[in-house]
Amino acid sequence: MIVISGTLINLYNMDHRSVCQGGKIVNNVNHQNSVEHSEAAYATSAGSASPRLRADARRNEEAILEAAKHVFATSGVDAPIREIAGQAGVGLGTLYRRFPTRADLVAAVFRREVDACADAAAPLSAAGEPIEALAGWLMRYTRFLATKQGLAAALRSGDATFATLPAYFRDRFEPTLTTLLNATTDAGETRGDVAPYDLLRAIGNLSVSADDEGVQHTERMIRLLIDGLRYGAQQSK
Repeated sequence: MIVISGTLINLYNMDHRSVCQGGKIVNNVNHQNSVEHSEAAYATSAGSASPRLRADARRNEEAILEAAKHVFATSGVDAPIREIAGQAGVGLGTLYRRFPTRADLVAAVFRREVDACADAAAPLSAAGEPIEALAGWLMRYTRFLATKQGLAAALRSGDATFATLPAYFRDRFEPTLTTLLNATTDAGETRGDVAPYDLLRAIGNLSVSADDEGVQHTERMIRLLIDGLRYGAQQSK
């Protein structure tokens, strides 16, 4: 059974209680400083290593993140770390050196998946008409939502590692969708009065489903949304 979590809906519908004040997203400063210090130390260490060691470290990190993505999708974010290391073909020590806590690994996987989804828009735009690119990316976004089993609970855990994820989500996805919508509006294919935030949130709400055809249902609803975007296209240009 495909379980579609409310992860991204929580990012939009959590009323920004934990990460916003006065309508502005704020970060955990102490945590951010800690992260920057940790990353700086890691970069310094990597800079003093041989090129081959740096390449090996990058390959190991990519293997860990790819393995974690699949394990989290099938078993949830509480899956055994040993299982992830095994699938990645690395030792536990290697995994923990790069991702000292489970939260660090979950957050890294999430950011990587957000990046992959956002970056998918450019080739879609290059390959077809603006409306086709928009439809294709919204379907890709739906599949992204469907693979985030258990992340909603992690985000509600209060762990400071997750404090910046809602802002990261919006910073990557809203500009991506804005570009796609502007292209379809300029081509006279969709109306121009729809905010990207509203469309992302609408699809997130549609994606809350626990039945076996949840993704298929959401994709059918997206087709209806696209029909709605077409309504009055010329008049709203």
